[in-house]
Amino acid sequence: MIGRRRFLVGAGAAVLTSRTAAAQPAKAVPRIGWISTNPEPDPFVGGFREGLRQHGYVDGQNIALELRYGSVDELRATIPELKSKVALIAAAGPAIRAMRGTQDIPTLFAVSGDAIEAGLANSLAHPGRNFTGITFLSLEVAAKRVQLLKDAVPRIRTLAALSNVDHPGEPSERRATEAAAQAVGVTLVYVPFNTAVELDQGLRGVENVRPDAIIVFPEGVTIANRTKLAEFAAAHRLPSMFGWSEYVDAGGLMSYGANVREAYVQLGDYADRILRGAKPGELPIVQPTRFELVLNAATAKRLDLVIPPGIAARAARVVQ
Repeated sequence: MIGRRRFLVGAGAAVLTSRTAAAQPAKAVPRIGWISTNPEPDPFVGGFREGLRQHGYVDGQNIALELRYGSVDELRATIPELKSKVALIAAAGPAIRAMRGTQDIPTLFAVSGDAIEAGLANSLAHPGRNFTGITFLSLEVAAKRVQLLKDAVPRIRTLAALSNVDHPGEPSERRATEAAAQAVGVTLVYVPFNTAVELDQGLRGVENVRPDAIIVFPEGVTIANRTKLAEFAAAHRLPSMFGWSEYVDAGGLMSYGANVREAYVQLGDYADRILRGAKPGELPIVQPTRFELVLNAATAKRLDLVIPPGIAARAARVVQ
């Protein structure tokens, strides 16, 4: 009899516990906003997802990404609605411009330009605002691109530099490129354009220069049009140097710079810290310290180029 009473009491407690648990709301899954001006499929959101996974967050399980794509103006219009849903926002490249003036939500970025000149931070070490992330701008790397291109194609005498002037830090990058060209006996012809609307005008400017090769500064407009730029260079039989490997995967001849996908993986670490309570203004803006040369063998063959063995041996990857 005593045993039966104990069973009934235990069963009743189990039912009560079950009902109490059912009555409690499920723990909300954290949401992160992702904004990008890149056309889909976005080449960088996969890196960010990988970075989140390294900290135990799986999109669709214990974290949810709210993805928004479009022009800066289109993205800006979505920010009020997005902020109401998410704990933080991650911006790919120039999409960060949609967040200008926004101070009430933690925001991560990965930009090719000068984060201080863009008004995103007080300093790299102490951003001091609601923004932090990664900047790819390196004047030493900009100069190294010219040297590598000249070493790969020694016959170059005139080099066209295609550059979006609507890019924080662009004048410094241009000066570094000009100085590097002068040091190796190459005449640099600067071909500026302003925003995506003028890209075709910039390409016509390159045609008019009739250069021996082309170097394209890495930033949002050119990465979004990387296939078009690679095809332009190949059609005009121009050896091409770019800033990131994504351009080479699209058909460009060479790139030298940071592994951008790895940088977006690193943003996942900062997202984890912020979700745990860290303030963006106290997280230093990171500059990559590892750079890689990537070559496209198919494009070299198309241009009837033989890349010197010493240059080919330095490549982190060769696209076949």
